Amino acid sequence: MESDPAVIEGVLCHAFRDRELLRRALTHKSRAFERAGAREDTLADNEQLEFLGDSVLGFLVSEALLCAHPDFSEGKLSKLKSHLVSAAYLHQAAKRLNLGQHLLLGHGEEMSGGRLKKNLLSNTMEALIAAVYLDGGVEAARAFVARHVLCGLAELEATPEAAGHDCKSALQELAQTMGLPQPRYHIVGEHGPEHSKTFTVEVRLGKAWAGAADGASKKSAGQNAAQRVLEQLLAARAQEQAGQT
Repeated sequence: MESDPAVIEGVLCHAFRDRELLRRALTHKSRAFERAGAREDTLADNEQLEFLGDSVLGFLVSEALLCAHPDFSEGKLSKLKSHLVSAAYLHQAAKRLNLGQHLLLGHGEEMSGGRLKKNLLSNTMEALIAAVYLDGGVEAARAFVARHVLCGLAELEATPEAAGHDCKSALQELAQTMGLPQPRYHIVGEHGPEHSKTFTVEVRLGKAWAGAADGASKKSAGQNAAQRVLEQLLAARAQEQAGQT
């Protein structure tokens, strides 16, 4: 059964003048294929809207970042933008909106867990951005992106990786300075469904120093683990220096 458009509009905070745009943005190609009797109809699913939404999102995120941080370098702005427009980040935004329950899926996609798939949900976010843009113009799309995408910017900026700090490189350099072995990283755990896994990575420096942390990717988990050991080493070095004074 299809969701009530008014309910979805309430979640999205945008009342559509053309609700067909909303329906199309939520329609996966598997549903359109079934309804068309196995005939391809590119105007019946959200793939074209996804294509447009990707560009609209990129522009609006770039604009917002430049306005918020006119003193940032191009490299730092690009790093933040890449996080905000990534499939992993958009997947989290889609989960906050509970988009999965409103998707229009074909039977096969429904049975294979399509409502929880990361790529499917992130693509739907892009399609919705395009639908809002076509329905209400750039100001409506700007408000949508600010409310549902840029809402996590402050938290994102607080992470070492997004802020441009490479904890793994910093740990390696500090270990060398302190005469310690080079860090060794190991994946010690994976949890969650295939489409939304959490990884646990452990880092060790010889026998004395170790730390483990989780992340949505192996890379981010490694950075988080490196940060924990880096903090341990910096605290130990500070304590040692204090004892020498």
